[in-house]
Amino acid sequence: MKSEPAAGHAETPSGLKRIVAASMAGTVVEWYEFFLYGTAATLVFSKVFFPAGGNQPAATLAAFVTYAVGFAARPIGGIVFGHFGGRHGRKKLLQVSLLLVGVATFAMGCIPSFGSVGYLAPAMLVTLRFIQGFAIGGEWGGAVLLVAEHSPDEKRGFWASWPQAGVPAGNMIATLVLLALTSTLSEDAFLSWGWRVSFWLSAIIVLVGYYIRTTVTEAPIFLAAQKEVEATQAESYGVFEVVRRYPRGV
Repeated sequence: MKSEPAAGHAETPSGLKRIVAASMAGTVVEWYEFFLYGTAATLVFSKVFFPAGGNQPAATLAAFVTYAVGFAARPIGGIVFGHFGGRHGRKKLLQVSLLLVGVATFAMGCIPSFGSVGYLAPAMLVTLRFIQGFAIGGEWGGAVLLVAEHSPDEKRGFWASWPQAGVPAGNMIATLVLLALTSTLSEDAFLSWGWRVSFWLSAIIVLVGYYIRTTVTEAPIFLAAQKEVEATQAESYGVFEVVRRYPRGV
C-alpha cells in the first residue's frame, strides 16, 4: 500500500497570507461583476442593447435573461476547470480563469449599442456573459482548494474561509464605483459612456490579482501526488514505450 501524500502548508505565515490574497482576488472580481451586471441589467442594458421604443418591461426581462446565462455556464466551468486543475495544478488554471473573467468583463464595456450594430449587440453580450460565467465557475472552487491545500491541518477551515471575504469586498467596490459615476455624471452621460467605465475598471483588480497569483506556488500535496503519479508511470513503461517517448536517449 502506498501512503497518501501528506497535506502540506505554506512555509511561512506571510506565504500563506499571499496565497489567501491571491485566492480572494478572484472572489472580489466575481462579486464586483455580479453586483455591477445586476445593476447594469436594470438601469442600462435594457435601454442600450435592446430595441429602442419597444416594450420596456420586456427589454428589462431580456436583459435579466442574459444575466441568467452566466449562472447556467458556471457548472460547466466548474467541471472543466476542476478536471484540469486536478491534473495540472490550481495555479495555472486560476490564472486562466481570472484572465477570462477580466477580459470578458472589460469587453462588455466595449460592446456597441443596439442602435449601432442591431441584434449583434445582445448576441455579443450573451457570448461574453457565458465566457464570464464559465470562468467564474472554475474560479471559486479552485481558489478555496488552493488555500485549503496550503493550510495546516489544524487551521484549514479558518484559512479556507477567507476567499469568502471577497464577496462583501467586491460588492462594496462596485457600490462605490457606481455611486461615484452616478453622482458626477448626468443620466444621459451615464447611459452613453459612464457605465462602461465601471466595467473597464475591473481590469485594475484583475491585473493586481494576476500578479499576486504568479508569485504563489502549487500546494505541496499536489506536487507530492504529481511525483507519485510520474513515478508510477515510469515504472510501467515497457521497452517500446521508452523508445517512443525518448528516441534520442535510446
